[in-house]
Amino acid sequence: MAAAAMAEAVGASAERASASVGERERERRPSVAAGQACRAKKGEDFALLKPACERLPAGGAPFSAFALFDGHNGSGAAVYAKENLLSNVMCCVPADLSGDEWLAALPRALVAGFVKTDKDFQTRAHSSGTTVTFVIIDGYVVTVASVGDSRCVLEAEGTIYHLSADHRFDASEEEVGRVTECGGEVGRLNVVGGAEIGPLRCWPGGLCLSRSIGDQDVGEFIIPVPYVKQIKLSSAGGRIIISSDGVWDALTADTAFSCARGLSPEAAADQIVKEAIASKGLRDDTTCIVIDIIPPEKLSPTVQPAKKAGKGLFKNIFYKKATSDSPCHADKDQCTRPDLVEEVFEDGCPSLSRRLDSEYPVRNMFKLFICAICQAELESGQGISIHEGLSKSGKLRPWDGPFLCHSCQEKKEAMEGKRHSREWYSCDKVTIGLYITEV
Repeated sequence: MAAAAMAEAVGASAERASASVGERERERRPSVAAGQACRAKKGEDFALLKPACERLPAGGAPFSAFALFDGHNGSGAAVYAKENLLSNVMCCVPADLSGDEWLAALPRALVAGFVKTDKDFQTRAHSSGTTVTFVIIDGYVVTVASVGDSRCVLEAEGTIYHLSADHRFDASEEEVGRVTECGGEVGRLNVVGGAEIGPLRCWPGGLCLSRSIGDQDVGEFIIPVPYVKQIKLSSAGGRIIISSDGVWDALTADTAFSCARGLSPEAAADQIVKEAIASKGLRDDTTCIVIDIIPPEKLSPTVQPAKKAGKGLFKNIFYKKATSDSPCHADKDQCTRPDLVEEVFEDGCPSLSRRLDSEYPVRNMFKLFICAICQAELESGQGISIHEGLSKSGKLRPWDGPFLCHSCQEKKEAMEGKRHSREWYSCDKVTIGLYITEV
């Protein structure tokens, strides 16, 4: 009896100690404040602001989720993604992961969640599409997933960091090559006389973007696989701006931060939108989300003036992670400065086979008999390996997981140009010029 009582007391003491550690950990976590502003032209921009999201199963500190959806050719895709993307991503995160494991699982879960959202939206037979810039904040770790041309930028201790990718065809020769290889046609709009005008577009449809959610009328080679970047801030925190192209076509990142410095997130977002409209006019929906990550010791968010000297350090450490071991030729003072932002993860590869498997540290935590995209249960022999059909799979074998269900495998093959899961139409670029998708 005495031994049992002692064991019970030890267990209770351990629980109290664990709770105390959890409370101290929460006290050290930064707070998150956010605000948004929008001026509508077509009413196709939508924003998601959830500063406190509960982890499931219950337990652990909450995380924050923010997203901007810039729709085109109607608002259907943007509304659907706003209502479903977060839950689709969270369903792809394995249960009962620790904090670090949960963060490590996010990049793959984001890819699966984006593809699932796009696949499910196809069943609604809408031709609209949307860009997505999706941000998850857990303590000082920021994870960003993006398709399209909305952008997410960070200012931390005076240095500006770009956390998203631009998927306009004009911005990436690699994406032009990928779409062309998959059967798409990329070119500018032809006018009478044979002249080409405007940005590069994918035909049919006339879309300027190589990645989005929706856009069934263009082709499966317009993929929903996001560029994902995960970073860890220093204890100084920082400010994040997420904006649609209505802002970035008018303002640089430096101008956006400068015009709103010292303002609350709500006032800052409003000021940025006003500056963009004053510069270019209201030509498109213009939306901005501002997020402050505030250390517990700071009573109010402050953003320091930009330090131009920090940009060289940022380029050497943040953008060139693969060559960070190379000798530093910058000023000695810059070489010895600690990193302000640590890059944890970055991948923009369009290949689902790579993004859903390969080198992720939590690879073995994903269930074997669950579809890696839609999370449907698979009976023995039903699953199709994501490595099936790969000519250069290395040590991976066709019977190695993860696995896809039949419909998700069809989606993967269509994205790779191996089959067409949508009805395509063809028409001359001159004729379609009156109906091109505007983004």
